[in-house]
Amino acid sequence: MIGLSFANNSLAAAWQRVHLGTAANEYDFPVYANHDLNADLRNIREVILILHGAHRDGDKYFATALSLLKQSGRRADEILLLAPNFPGTGDRAEDFKGMPAWHPRDWAAGLDAQQVAFSLSSFKVLDDLLLKITDETKFPSVTTLTLAGHSAGGQFIQRYAVLNNIDEQIRSRGLELKYVVANPSSFLYFTPQRPDNKTFKDYPAAQCPDFNQYRYGTDNMIPYAAGKSGPGLFKRYSHRSVTYLMGMQDTNPQHSMLDKTCPALAQGPTRLSRAQAYVRYERFLAGRATRINHLAYQIVGVGHDQAKMFGSICAVRVLFQTDPPQDAQAALCEPDLF
Repeated sequence: MIGLSFANNSLAAAWQRVHLGTAANEYDFPVYANHDLNADLRNIREVILILHGAHRDGDKYFATALSLLKQSGRRADEILLLAPNFPGTGDRAEDFKGMPAWHPRDWAAGLDAQQVAFSLSSFKVLDDLLLKITDETKFPSVTTLTLAGHSAGGQFIQRYAVLNNIDEQIRSRGLELKYVVANPSSFLYFTPQRPDNKTFKDYPAAQCPDFNQYRYGTDNMIPYAAGKSGPGLFKRYSHRSVTYLMGMQDTNPQHSMLDKTCPALAQGPTRLSRAQAYVRYERFLAGRATRINHLAYQIVGVGHDQAKMFGSICAVRVLFQTDPPQDAQAALCEPDLF
């Protein structure tokens, strides 16, 4: 572990090396945290994990979470903040020595790492991390886990919320597991239908042959989700606790980090339009037969800005179960309840 200062939960610009995996497939992974992960953590009651975007700047996301925790008035000794940082194949070798690394866009979709002797999906990393922090021998007091991601991190969290197989296992022990998806460039669709004005129709594949390939649809699934079907995934996903956050000003169709591939454009021209369409899509699929355990909020006056998104009134309520202080200038939210 790199040297850190945990006095008063002050931000230290260094990550901790966390050991994950099984005896056969062990690996280390970098995580920013507000507590020494080798210390006595039996008093931790809540875990809040916040995931970076395409720049893989976990330190900035950790700083946001730490600032929000301080503003919330919650007891920092009972809350564990985690900000994983996925190493990239282009990083300097000495920065993440001996760790798995991902090609630039692969980690956000659950693809396998490079620089490791076994298959390791980025989603499996989160599985391993969640199993570690719900180990009753070290974390006996944990009751709530919240996983939040913005932009590429939002893509990761949304797909992970759909595809992981440990959600029910964790909740069966009486723990609450929540997902917060903010401003992703695209979503995982369960059928070949895509937005058409205010409804959904079979998408003309001739316009974009890859429109339903995985990361956008369920064709040619990654090994992590092998054998899963769209209808079955939607039924399971609908019962999981998901909150969508969409910036009402995230409307630039030429944004430098916006996914402009044809499968993404089949979902809408901007992040906001894609998120709004996906909320309608879930209602369309559910009809009257399926109850959806999801919430959606539009964040007033905010564009593609993770600090303002997570600092909004509704996000703080989801993340910290409290309201922002009156002087925090938190953005307002317009709820879109299922």
